Amino acid sequence: MAISVPIELGYEFEVKGKYDDVFGVLSDVPTSVSHFPKVDKLTDMGDGVYKWEMQKVGTAQVNIQTVYASKYTSDKAKGTVKWTPVKGVGNALVGGSWKVSDNKGKSTKVVLKIDGTVDVPLPGLMKMVVEPVVAGEFEKLVEKYIDNLVKRFGGEV
Repeated sequence: MAISVPIELGYEFEVKGKYDDVFGVLSDVPTSVSHFPKVDKLTDMGDGVYKWEMQKVGTAQVNIQTVYASKYTSDKAKGTVKWTPVKGVGNALVGGSWKVSDNKGKSTKVVLKIDGTVDVPLPGLMKMVVEPVVAGEFEKLVEKYIDNLVKRFGGEV
């Protein structure tokens, strides 16, 4: 039995970096992912599909590892990078998007949306305890990721 934990996050921030630099990093999946904490392994499965394997969290006896794959597409003219979940890989389905916009050459606005589910192999009775922990951990990782990217792009405006 598994508990399905929904993940829905949205962030908006503005950085000093130029549009081309910001879009270049965010649309290059391995470069972008290099800023994400606790990624154990990223595998290029071809055709824009990447498999993420996160580090195991928990204790030696009880631990979980989030594994999933997403298909990435980007459109520089529209300023979008989108990813859609690939079914049948791992224990999570994660989709989302980056929307990047140039603010008259002075700064770059970035909007991040993430939508997904993580399946945790625990009994349903544990849902009330496990759901906020898993969702909170995911949120912390994404916030650290954003902090790392903001530093890469010269800080927030």
